Amino acid sequence: MTPQELANASSQAMWDGDSASQHLGMSLSDVAPGRAVMTMQVRPEMTNGHKTCHGGYIFTLADSAFAFACNTYNQRTVAQMASVSFLAPAFAGDILTASAREQWRKGRGGIYDVRVANQNGEIIAEFRGHSRTVKGTHLPPAQSE
Repeated sequence: MTPQELANASSQAMWDGDSASQHLGMSLSDVAPGRAVMTMQVRPEMTNGHKTCHGGYIFTLADSAFAFACNTYNQRTVAQMASVSFLAPAFAGDILTASAREQWRKGRGGIYDVRVANQNGEIIAEFRGHSRTVKGTHLPPAQSE
């Protein structure tokens, strides 16, 4: 398999089991080795007492994009640590796009940055995640060759 084919197959295997992202209405629009782009529309029930999108939903979108980006190598990878800076509010009806990109990867660790923007290109949040590989793969050995 080419690196792109491996990223696509690993992402599909992960997506098939990702009930949380699917339940929140997220979609995976692009994937490549070390990269992923996910979108989510902010629903009214995702807003808080300020009538803005609750930060937990924005974090979850960024975290999902991070997860797909760091799992593109057919090695099970989890978050070791993550932080987010909220830069602007999002509102019901907004379509948020989280673009994750690998910054560094060596051994069992990696660092990924995720930018969350709204449909107008305004930056809503910046997320940084540290990944750690664990035992296991997404695809059976014969399929990933």
